[in-house]
Amino acid sequence: MINVAVKAARAAGAIINRAALDVESVRVSQKQVNDFVTEIDQASEQIIIETLLGAYPGHGIWAEESGREHGAQDSEFVWIIDPLDGTTNFIHGLPIYCVSIALAVRGKVEQAVIYDPSRNDLFTATKGRGSYMNNRRIRVAKRNRLQECLISTGFPFRTGDDMNSYLRMLGDIMPRTAGVRRPGAAALDLAYVAAGFTDGFFEKNLQPWDVAAGSLLVTEAGGLVGNLSGDADFMEQHECLAANPRIYGQLVGILGKYSKFAGAGDKASVRAAVAELAQANAEEPQPGAPKDDADADF
Repeated sequence: MINVAVKAARAAGAIINRAALDVESVRVSQKQVNDFVTEIDQASEQIIIETLLGAYPGHGIWAEESGREHGAQDSEFVWIIDPLDGTTNFIHGLPIYCVSIALAVRGKVEQAVIYDPSRNDLFTATKGRGSYMNNRRIRVAKRNRLQECLISTGFPFRTGDDMNSYLRMLGDIMPRTAGVRRPGAAALDLAYVAAGFTDGFFEKNLQPWDVAAGSLLVTEAGGLVGNLSGDADFMEQHECLAANPRIYGQLVGILGKYSKFAGAGDKASVRAAVAELAQANAEEPQPGAPKDDADADF
């Protein structure tokens, strides 16, 4: 099954690479504010679905753009597909995006492929058989001190996302680490944790197709993945945390209070801190605004 998924991912990658040569001509539409879809997302998804169902016509499909309309509706085998993770990067010509394909069997991910077409990097994993990058075994990083770690994340970008809560999360994480990065493609972020390029990853407001393949890559590379509270049953909970085991526990200790599954006391303290930050932001003078007399220079 993994070979068919690789074939599908490479076929989609070929479509993406051709389009990247003239990205200005790609038709772009907007699903909602700052959430884009292109004709390349759709063409990539179509070739993936055709390849997978050509080999396994009895399997189900759960894809970002077309949902569950293709494939068998009652199969225990479901392919979870993000045809172009990092669409905003792609339409700006920033080469940080990928194809993500996972196979869930009775709700558990057993096969995973993440393909970065701009670098021709192929990440694969099969349950119980390890994770690989370009056919070489990969493992999560071995660092155990958070202050030495490089952590990746994603930022809120949709209308209604809780920006102030995210700013508090970053404020808690950034002073405790060697750095925080925001590449812009969650599936690739997880692949990089699996390969040991980064030490951990966290993000909220994610969908199953963002994390399905990457989660298996991380666990098969010796890491842990779950929600911000550390619960491993996270796939449809719209939040994700991944790292090597020692760093994972430290991140849960810092970020767990921001989980929607946190205790009442933690949620209350976060609400108070976020309200304080929002008030401070509201009181901050806007650039070019006239000063009050009390603030005038004498």
